[in-house]
Amino acid sequence: MRISLTPRAALVALLALPVIVLWPLWWVVLILVALWALVILADAFSAPNPRRLRVQREAPTQVRLGNTVRGRLLLTNPTTRTARLEVRDAWNPTAGLDAQRSTLDVPAQERRALAQHFTPTRRGEHSSRTLLVASRGPLGLARRTTAVDAPGRLLALHPFGSRRHLPSRVQRLRELEGLAAIHQRGQGTEFDSLRDFVDGDDVRSIDWRATARRRSVVVRTWRPERDRHVLIVVDTSRTSAGRLGESTRLDAAFDAALLLTALAGQAGDRVDLICVDRIPHLSVLGSTRTKVLHDMVTATAAVDPALVETDWELAASTITQRARRGSLVVLLTPVESSVVHTGLLPVAARLARDHPLVVASVSDPALEELAGGRDDLESVYIAAVAEQARAERAGVSHALERVGAHVVDAPPERAPQALADAYLALKAAGKL
Repeated sequence: MRISLTPRAALVALLALPVIVLWPLWWVVLILVALWALVILADAFSAPNPRRLRVQREAPTQVRLGNTVRGRLLLTNPTTRTARLEVRDAWNPTAGLDAQRSTLDVPAQERRALAQHFTPTRRGEHSSRTLLVASRGPLGLARRTTAVDAPGRLLALHPFGSRRHLPSRVQRLRELEGLAAIHQRGQGTEFDSLRDFVDGDDVRSIDWRATARRRSVVVRTWRPERDRHVLIVVDTSRTSAGRLGESTRLDAAFDAALLLTALAGQAGDRVDLICVDRIPHLSVLGSTRTKVLHDMVTATAAVDPALVETDWELAASTITQRARRGSLVVLLTPVESSVVHTGLLPVAARLARDHPLVVASVSDPALEELAGGRDDLESVYIAAVAEQARAERAGVSHALERVGAHVVDAPPERAPQALADAYLALKAAGKL
């Protein structure tokens, strides 16, 4: 605990100036200083000891990024004097606490609540390690300050802005499951039901046993196979740290992964997720269809890009261990020459032999703007560089497609919908 002065103490010291002007003697100054110090100490020790105060934190544990949640601090004064308190709650700035410094009076033997509002500006974990409580004296000349152990933790979850596109994709999924063309047997389909034969049905779909029992021609119908396995692999290396507008490439990748997870859950498929760079440091495995979306949002909230290159051989071995043959593998990684040089292309070729493979990338919308500049010589050169970058991305996409991967490359605002559409296309083609 330490004792500090308030601005009011300096104003009190100024009251001694007329006396010093009238009697400019050293012993007069000494007496005045001594009296001033005694008044300060008396005021400080008249304040309740802040160590005796009891502090209880009632803070929310989770909030979706962009929303506001409420919490409060409960301060109990067990002493016989009113506590005039100054409280500083040391949350990190991105937690979005409306006021880190507050003042309140807590009467003797009573408790007061200090309301707090949090509006986080960054996804991830936010914390407060220290709560500083200062107790002011009755004259307000000095304060006694101590640190109170009241840890707080707030997890800012991904906003999942692409959720608004889920109803339209679910409707397309239902239409897909009801198409007559899908009611034909093939790879990626399973038995659905029996119905009466109508003109135009494939005679190979006739169920002769059911026909014999009902004494009318009956055919089998088929639907896209359910309970398939989808493994989403998110690249969290240095390339995922690139800024795309107001967010990072990793945030856009997570947004696409969450939309795909929600859609696959509606289709009856099982979804797992792993994040890789040099190590597979996070995974969501074995969650039920009703909990997988919540588990992914919670698990990925605190994931940040790592300033290392991705070890794609390690990623390939992890995928082989986690996904059985025929599972859909989705790689969320930038389609750039730098990524291919780290070994993505041969790994993609091996994975495409055993699994339907989708490589999803989030492109930089700034390239489109830069490529259209023709105002002056400098903008022309910048446009040429942007066009070269786009050509390199197109070349990498073609190389991945040649080895059997389906490539999805779209800007952040369209990447989740594009990945969901690719999933539906695979369903429609009977490849999943």
